[in-house]
Amino acid sequence: MAKNAGSFIPILFDFDVAQLEQMNVNSTEFKELIVRLYQYINTMSLAINTREGGYFPLYEYINGQLYFPTATQDTAVFRSVFRKVINFGALPNAGTKSVAHKLNITGGYSFTHIYATASDQTGLHYIPIPYASPTLVNNIEINVDATNVNITTGSNRSNFTICYVILEYIKF
Repeated sequence: MAKNAGSFIPILFDFDVAQLEQMNVNSTEFKELIVRLYQYINTMSLAINTREGGYFPLYEYINGQLYFPTATQDTAVFRSVFRKVINFGALPNAGTKSVAHKLNITGGYSFTHIYATASDQTGLHYIPIPYASPTLVNNIEINVDATNVNITTGSNRSNFTICYVILEYIKF
């Protein structure tokens, strides 16, 4: 079993409401209650702050994912993952289309996830990107450089007019 397999908020708390109503606010029991409440709040804060957010904005956003520390970092400091959505628009007709991502990428960036989904004009046909096809000419590549998100199609995919690219990355 994995060590620290996840962050979970306890669902049962051992508080007796009748006992709480009769508790003396100057007693040791009340002080212990306050300490336990602070511990529960801390546990909830840690669990909430380490969850992955399902938020996909068009601007840079810390998504809640955490990556292991590098060899030069404090071993307790995990690295936050950032997310940005690019509204890419229509896919190209058998070629490469580039759309600026507007990130200030330096050597201190490391991408953890680059992917997209496109839908056609009818809204009834959807494809993931990258797209692997048994017919080589139908494959679709996606890559990122210092300035742009680049999507290359081997066949005419311009009928796929809606494409959202998701970039997830770490900054060192």
